[in-house]
Amino acid sequence: MTASHIARRVGQAVLVLWAAFTLAFALLSALPGDAVQARYEDPALGLSPQQIAEMREAFGSDQPIPLRYARSLGGFLTGELGYSVSSGTAVSELIAQALPATLALATTAFLLGVALAGAVALAASFGPFGWLRALLRSAPPLLVSLPSFWLGILLIQVFSFRLGWVPVINASAAQGLILPALTLAVPVAAPLAQVLLRSIDDVLAQPFVHTARARGAGTGWLVWRTVLRNAMLPTVTMAGVLFGELVGGSVVTEHVFARNGIGALTLSAVAERDTAVLMAVVVIAAAAFVLINLAVDLLYPVLDPRLRAPAASQGRRGVAHGGEPAGPARDKQRGARETPSRPGGGHDEDKESLA
Repeated sequence: MTASHIARRVGQAVLVLWAAFTLAFALLSALPGDAVQARYEDPALGLSPQQIAEMREAFGSDQPIPLRYARSLGGFLTGELGYSVSSGTAVSELIAQALPATLALATTAFLLGVALAGAVALAASFGPFGWLRALLRSAPPLLVSLPSFWLGILLIQVFSFRLGWVPVINASAAQGLILPALTLAVPVAAPLAQVLLRSIDDVLAQPFVHTARARGAGTGWLVWRTVLRNAMLPTVTMAGVLFGELVGGSVVTEHVFARNGIGALTLSAVAERDTAVLMAVVVIAAAAFVLINLAVDLLYPVLDPRLRAPAASQGRRGVAHGGEPAGPARDKQRGARETPSRPGGGHDEDKESLA
């Protein structure tokens, strides 16, 4: 991977982040009124129009939209995210309080989902019983369709209320992480298992696998050294997408389990129409998604050595698919084909030119 490719991918990531910020700002600005008016114009609060105007001036709500956009964009670039309209607290402080809980939940759920997906895919591909393999292959499509809120409620009913294994009240930090992580791990494991199963089937149909078996390679060596290494790239791509969605998409699960994370902060900001908090949540979710996918893209050459030399890989791929080598090699081969065979070693010279 060249430096120009890395620079291009980083530039694309920055462009996506800017587009996400701009779109979120445009949608929130299109709402009628502003956050200060929506919250404080209630006559029951007893605030005068002058006081509301002063508050709008303090939060910058009275400024024109282009000026608010430039001010907000500059604040995000410098780390100044503004202040919450509902509490007056700095948005950066609210994010710092909520983000660790969401990261802990997302990381635990992701690792659990990856382990579950790998176990299901391996058992469905190399399991001892045909009926078990068929059952495991039909499980991921079913699990993908399960709503996360329904699964979370079901887990609470079974493991907390029926079995009493996980307490709902006065639970420790580890205990409070078990059921939410399981709730998020299932939607992660299901698509990962589907992609990994399909990739394993494709790799098992390749000629080099049959060659390795013919040479006496055992099942364990074949699985760990050959099949999984070649089936990993599509799964890594899907894993990056899913983890990016976990960081910003755990709103429902955190609400079901009453966790104080980014999800709870988002719901509160929506209810209070807290624009500054919503902007920060959107940008953080977009940044997590973009950065994780950028890391996955940069990790490809480490997982697949063929991607480290694009030109050489393309040349080998063309020959492997029955095509012609590109560039000078192609011209050299065509010249060798057009050269008539001559007695006394002409064929040897042609072979040397092809080599």
